[in-house]
Amino acid sequence: MTTTAPPAADPPEALNPYRDSLLAGRGTSSGGDKVFSGLVRGASVIVIVLVTLTGAFLLWKATPSLLDNTANFVTDRVWQPATTPPAFGIAALLWTTVLASAFAMLLAVPVAVGLALFITQYAPRRAARPVAYLIDLLAAIPSIIYGLWGIRVLGPVIAGPDSSVRVHIEQALGWIPLFDKTGVSQGTVFLAAIVLAIMILPIITAISREVFDQTPLPNKEAALALGATRWEMIRTAVLPFGKPGVISAAMLGLGRALGETIAVTIILSQPSSLDKFDLSIFYGGETFASKIANNASEFSTPQKTGAYIAAGLVLFVLTFAVNAVARLVIARTARED
Repeated sequence: MTTTAPPAADPPEALNPYRDSLLAGRGTSSGGDKVFSGLVRGASVIVIVLVTLTGAFLLWKATPSLLDNTANFVTDRVWQPATTPPAFGIAALLWTTVLASAFAMLLAVPVAVGLALFITQYAPRRAARPVAYLIDLLAAIPSIIYGLWGIRVLGPVIAGPDSSVRVHIEQALGWIPLFDKTGVSQGTVFLAAIVLAIMILPIITAISREVFDQTPLPNKEAALALGATRWEMIRTAVLPFGKPGVISAAMLGLGRALGETIAVTIILSQPSSLDKFDLSIFYGGETFASKIANNASEFSTPQKTGAYIAAGLVLFVLTFAVNAVARLVIARTARED
């Protein structure tokens, strides 16, 4: 007669000494976790409140001047906030700000990504760390030093009217209004964009370097095991993994370029006439930040102050929109991956 063994009984409580502690801690959190969670939530609320209050303050101060403005605030280039009634527009300021920042991004992002890949994927560790430190030190240089160096040293060499770089660009692309030849010899948007690119380079490089360095090792080893070259491994494993981080780094750099004040104020030459305007990158002009900084002494009446605060409000909204678009791009990229 065949007998069936009874099913194994559950182990006695004595054989599982950690069961009580695990069950007791399930669904509960320690006091430190609660404190940390409260601090994090409080910090988030504080940031949201500060941003909201800043936008509300700018809108409140700018509204009276905007209501009295006789010019089209978006499309006109005139800037006469002291007249009665005032007349001011931001078309020229918006163009110069966006043009200088966009050209700076065009120069800085490829170089920053290349440096980050070199440090994390190609350079030996003995050389990678000093190179990374040197690039990070660029962020410690004050803005005023960048401005003085740009206008006194870099300008005559790269952006001056007789420099080979500017001459070649004007000869090759001068038929495009963006690269048209102008009579401005110093203080061009071209020079300001180069200096801005150098200023935002360490930010983009540092973040991209950290993201690339966190690429899962099995992903890279799998690509190499399938016969990929080092560049093919980077293209198929490292770059897709680091794409959201690079976008975030680029948007942080763009925010820095949009709001940079001292260096741009020193470099850019102001147009001699308010009626003259040129789309060329070899022309001068003023950004939102440099316009406000150059005319801070004119904040003598609420009317004039409101005009400059309105310009600051546009810069605030522009920066906020850039960051919002970056968040949407990153979220979409994460869903696709």
